Amino acid sequence: METEGTLSPESLAAARAEFESAGPTAKQVVREAAKAMAFDREEYRERVTSEVVERARNVLFADRLAVTVGSRAEFDAWVDEHPDYEVITLGSDDVDRVAWHTAPFAETVVAATFQNEREAAVGTLRKQAFSRLYRSEFEGDSDENQTGDTDGEAIDVGNETNDTGSDTDTDTSGPE
Repeated sequence: METEGTLSPESLAAARAEFESAGPTAKQVVREAAKAMAFDREEYRERVTSEVVERARNVLFADRLAVTVGSRAEFDAWVDEHPDYEVITLGSDDVDRVAWHTAPFAETVVAATFQNEREAAVGTLRKQAFSRLYRSEFEGDSDENQTGDTDGEAIDVGNETNDTGSDTDTDTSGPE
């Protein structure tokens, strides 16, 4: 058995804290992508919405989820050792390998079976685990300042401050 990723929150509060901490990184990723696509300020304001940043944050969070990859027998043994956990299995029961994510706060494990495509199974599992275990818990919880207005208007990703309190980027109207 092997584990990929590091995030396996023991509590919903810990999961929310990790999700919120991904907000500033999501903003920066989206801003840099917009710069690379040479968005002018008007296009930036029009296209870079809070929904865009939220999706980036979802991906950043999900990509960190701890996923155990092992044989069907190893997964079945884990399930037997955790009888209180709800098991959600995606895929066929007739394959040899399983990737799974455990959410102790929800007493749930989400698993994806696979034969050869480990990377695809892990990616699918992370998306499904996020959608089934975390998304509904985070909806409406996010700090408005982390992702901007939730009404679809463009967000302000500039004017962040560094540890000294001075502005590190005073251009609040989009990419340069």
